[in-house]
Amino acid sequence: MRIFINHRQEQWPEWLGTVEFTYNNKAHSSTWMLSFKANYRQDPRMGFKGRKKGKYVRAKKFVEKMKEIQEEAKAVLGKVQEDMKKYTDRRRSEVNEYKERDLVMLSTKDLKY
Repeated sequence: MRIFINHRQEQWPEWLGTVEFTYNNKAHSSTWMLSFKANYRQDPRMGFKGRKKGKYVRAKKFVEKMKEIQEEAKAVLGKVQEDMKKYTDRRRSEVNEYKERDLVMLSTKDLKY
């Protein structure tokens, strides 16, 4: 949002819609899916279309498809989380657990006298 406002931050209310649209229209780096599409099963609208009147017969199918998309996103995020943990764990080493009264060696090179 910082790129849309002036230095006195007076214009941000005017740009909220644009910022929201931009955010919703960008694929997330983990799921490679638009956040708007993951939530609503469609791309964000770029224009105005009138809504149909009457009953929504496809509501049940919509809910089922939404659940599928959300489960898919959840699975992908779980995989990414596992990958990140594996990468992080490669750099970790075993740590000694010290108890109260244990004697330890301390380097004094970073201590100020």
